Amino acid sequence: MTATDDIIAADQRYVLQTYARPNFVIERGEGCYLYDTEGRRYLDCVAGIAVNALGYGDPDLTEAIREAAGGLIHVSNLYYTRPAGELARLLVESAPGLDRVFFANSGAEAVEGALKFSRRYARERHGEGKTTIVAFSGSFHGRTMGAVAVTARDKYREPFMPVMPGVRFAPFNDVAAAEEAITPDVCAVIVEPVQGEGGLSAATPEFLRTLRARCDAVGALLIFDEIQCG
Repeated sequence: MTATDDIIAADQRYVLQTYARPNFVIERGEGCYLYDTEGRRYLDCVAGIAVNALGYGDPDLTEAIREAAGGLIHVSNLYYTRPAGELARLLVESAPGLDRVFFANSGAEAVEGALKFSRRYARERHGEGKTTIVAFSGSFHGRTMGAVAVTARDKYREPFMPVMPGVRFAPFNDVAAAEEAITPDVCAVIVEPVQGEGGLSAATPEFLRTLRARCDAVGALLIFDEIQCG
């Protein structure tokens, strides 16, 4: 067996397998390229599922990680740190209308936080009964339980039924359907401005303006899951 075979065999023996993966082992990256253990080079069009925006081996990013690792590799949010406040300020000043930031570890965790914020906000502002969340056909918001509940694709939902109740789905980019779905019992609407697994479909300006107007009219929060464009 080759070193590649050994690595794959160990992974298949000890790691819970959830994906069918290609039969090679990535060893390192450089710029926009990946290299496997056999020395083959690949143009990386996956980019860590669209997150490695700076590629591999970026010197500024490498130095920032090295500096952080030599000091505060991790600090609980129970304490103040300079980088957290500086990053939050940069984000707020760069995004019109943004007042505050809540940091999360992943897209699914951010979605979970937004859903919880929405239901708590509605409860404190409007009392009981305003709990419905509107999501859209073609959506994918993550694999945690709340995120799965607002994901429209059956193949992700069915293995975990019953999922979180109180979710209403409407057709994506359908203005009339959105107006009908966003009723006074709705606490939040969650939408991807650009759907990923839904086929890289972009929401129309008219559709997004309708969501904003209807949410304002019924006192609901509008959640943009910007995993593709943010």
